[in-house]
Amino acid sequence: MSTFDIRKIGGRIGAEVTGVDLSAGLSDSVFGQINEAFLEHKVLFFRNQDITDEQQLAFAGRFGPLTRRHPMMRAVDTAAPHVLAVDGEDQRADHWHTDISFTTAPSLGTTLRAVVLPPYGGDTLVANAAAGYRDLPAELRKVADRLWAVHTNHAEQPRLGTERGDKVREAFLSRRFETAHPVVRVHPESGEPSLFLGGFAQWLVGMEVRESRPIIDVLQSYVRRPENTARWTWRPGDVLIFDNRSTQHYAVNDYGTHKRVLHRVSVNGEVPVSLDGQPSRALKEGE
Repeated sequence: MSTFDIRKIGGRIGAEVTGVDLSAGLSDSVFGQINEAFLEHKVLFFRNQDITDEQQLAFAGRFGPLTRRHPMMRAVDTAAPHVLAVDGEDQRADHWHTDISFTTAPSLGTTLRAVVLPPYGGDTLVANAAAGYRDLPAELRKVADRLWAVHTNHAEQPRLGTERGDKVREAFLSRRFETAHPVVRVHPESGEPSLFLGGFAQWLVGMEVRESRPIIDVLQSYVRRPENTARWTWRPGDVLIFDNRSTQHYAVNDYGTHKRVLHRVSVNGEVPVSLDGQPSRALKEGE
């Protein structure tokens, strides 16, 4: 019989949790250790989990109240509005991003569960944005500490070139969200600062896009350094949860026309705050 353990899979991000059965629920003691590891390692991976949507909901719900619906993504069915289908036939998020960072209170965290996997490809990469911040040269860190960025859903939305993909893309862009977030946000539990950017961050407050882009790209390059990332190759029965407050993620689009479906359940998050305690603010809310 396997015993409960948490094993790092990289020096800066990621751990695999073994010896737990998510279908049976978790004791308060075990969940406490998992939550501590979640804050420390930023993303946790679980193999060989035979769970249902309801059990995934129960697991995610241990971390906090669940996000009822995504502003644009479709739920699995109307009876389970918290469960969203991440389907490669709808869209492919092959860009670094933090989930719904274009809203005022992005998700605390997101769980993903393998449902249908391609015969190859379709890995998920997760990057440690706190490590990216620590890697900044001191003078660049001083600049980042003062910056704010505007995040919008009218950003990186890859075109699949299919009728279904075009409809999903049209729905995603049907409303416009814009939110000003600090480029450096403080984690509400650990107090750790991290770079809060990703593909939805399109320009810096007080600057034009052409002035903003080089600065954003330089800062973003520190987040996605290989040593700050974990790459997960999915197997049937896999589940992961990442801390959306201190990570970015990327879905590798290398599985051709094969089907890839994950079920996603997210946890409600807080309004980000800057190093000097200023909260994010909405500029446009689904107009």
